[in-house]
Amino acid sequence: MELVTDHILAAARKVIAVHINYPSRAAQRGRTPEQPSYFLKPTSSLTVGSAEAPSTVERPAGCELLGYEGEIALIIGKPARRVGIEDAWSHVEWITASNDLGVYDLRYADKGSNLRSKGGDGFTPLGPGLIAADTVDPAKLRIRTWHNGELVQDDTTGDLLFPFSRLVADLSQLLTLEEGDIILTGTPAGASVAKPGDVVEVEVSTVEVSTVEVSTVEVSTTTSGGAASGLSTGRLVTRVEEGTTPFADFGARPKTDDLQREEAYGSREAAGLAAAAGAGVGVGVGQILSPELKAKLESVCTATLSSQLRKRGLNNVSIDGLTSTRPDRRIVGLARTLRYVPNREDLFKTHGGGFNAQKKAIDSVNEGEILVMEARGEKGTGTIGDILALRAQVRGAAAIITDGGVRDFSAVAAMDLPTYYANPHPAVLGRRHIPWDTDITIACGGTTVQPGDIIVADADGILVIPPALAEEIADDSIGQEREETFITEMVRQGHSVDGLYPLNAAWRARYLQWEAMEAGKSHD
Repeated sequence: MELVTDHILAAARKVIAVHINYPSRAAQRGRTPEQPSYFLKPTSSLTVGSAEAPSTVERPAGCELLGYEGEIALIIGKPARRVGIEDAWSHVEWITASNDLGVYDLRYADKGSNLRSKGGDGFTPLGPGLIAADTVDPAKLRIRTWHNGELVQDDTTGDLLFPFSRLVADLSQLLTLEEGDIILTGTPAGASVAKPGDVVEVEVSTVEVSTVEVSTVEVSTTTSGGAASGLSTGRLVTRVEEGTTPFADFGARPKTDDLQREEAYGSREAAGLAAAAGAGVGVGVGQILSPELKAKLESVCTATLSSQLRKRGLNNVSIDGLTSTRPDRRIVGLARTLRYVPNREDLFKTHGGGFNAQKKAIDSVNEGEILVMEARGEKGTGTIGDILALRAQVRGAAAIITDGGVRDFSAVAAMDLPTYYANPHPAVLGRRHIPWDTDITIACGGTTVQPGDIIVADADGILVIPPALAEEIADDSIGQEREETFITEMVRQGHSVDGLYPLNAAWRARYLQWEAMEAGKSHD
């Protein structure tokens, strides 16, 4: 088998990388492109790595997030200009393993070009072996990545968003792909962050290969039809080192935030961040809804809270038109959000199956949180059923709120978990919905809900309370209900509501006396 050599690297005039191409990665990112999109990496980023001679890459000084992405690299064997999909694969000579490395700390600097974030020296290791393109089916390749010996990426090319021939044909429509040019074809889910001292290994094989020794490049026999079976590149090995030269002060300097950490690691949980709690700011649940604030909100009814919100000019903060499986319960929790979009069959194929946004939302809801779903008021299908509702209950969710239908209604209604819903319906969500994205601003039951909003619900209804106002609204609501307790007692004694409800000056003076007496009783 041929090996990647310095000659191969020197022959490359362009390195072209695809942004998103694997359904698993699209689901992780929460977006599926309709067409492929690309960025360029400089040829100076190319290097070779193997078990015997690993490549090394610096995590630049001052950077935190060196991301790795195992990918299949295509090497062009003959020029391609305005070729069709049916002919495109014949222009590819070799396949090899690659690692599309980059620092998320500099993503902001080049407005999407990725030049500095992905273009560093050693940021595109290749190898060690080359697989002849004409010996394999491009739809039957396997990509695997190991991080410090742990398998973290494992996917095949059987269901790519954009098959390899389409990428070659698409690129050739505008530019000439020259002999030696390299196309990085995208990474599956599981890409993450490597730190100094870590080792990342990438292997490309035909789907028949189950295990390949790190130090070997194996080739098995060919089939009767001439196509090779059991081919592998061997493992491309890259070691991470800590850079020691700081960035100069006349250019972009590294900076990062929790959004970049989440993107780099693949999820907030993997990045060690608290669950999303309000517009992506990464504030901890306890910081927004402390036990003391939660107790205050649980002590007052939504009718009182609604009047206090109205006093502050907030009239459109109720989720309307829903019924509860547990109307006897008052719930208080932080919103997590899930959005469905109208079903479109081609998009459902990429977003509806597997670990989709619906399952991600259910499987990441935390204790005391409330999952709020935007279903556009569509009643013609279910948005939650008994198994997923049970999973939410097991994870400790405080409630589920959907302005769509509920399947398996008897089982869901029998659960301890309160569920607010528009109606029962037996159909699965694919009839009318595609689960699209999570932890974003949504519309539910006629109002806007953001991740981290405080939800309070009881038999009177469901309210959305902005976190910044929650403490003062809770305190004023408690005060209002004390007044109403006094007013109720006075009405019970036979007094007219004129001047009493609301309190005029005279009645307020009597109320203050009554409140002082009640306070004295509580201290006795």
